[in-house]
Amino acid sequence: MTFEELMKPTDAWQERMEEGEDLFTPENIQAANEVLDRFIQQLKSLGEDSSEQRIIECVKNVVLQLNEINETYEFFIETMEREELCEFIEAAVGVAGGNWEEDMTEEWREW
Repeated sequence: MTFEELMKPTDAWQERMEEGEDLFTPENIQAANEVLDRFIQQLKSLGEDSSEQRIIECVKNVVLQLNEINETYEFFIETMEREELCEFIEAAVGVAGGNWEEDMTEEWREW
């Protein structure tokens, strides 16, 4: 798998919003999308320097940014969204060459 093949959870959120799910707005989806795009760019920029510590720093950054967005947009990340985000982050870590043995987001996650 490559970074380009990863499916962001925001794609599914967009569909659910269009089907009437009121958790989502164009604004909170766009904000989350931008954070996830930056996360992927950070992982890509590691290149050969993708040590476990550097990958963990990227995970920490994305989780803290998602915490801020979740609070700003009135806590729209619920159980299903959390699971989708964790799966996406786990998959991205794998593409970057990291090993996801436990939930790396839990330490910083407020959603």
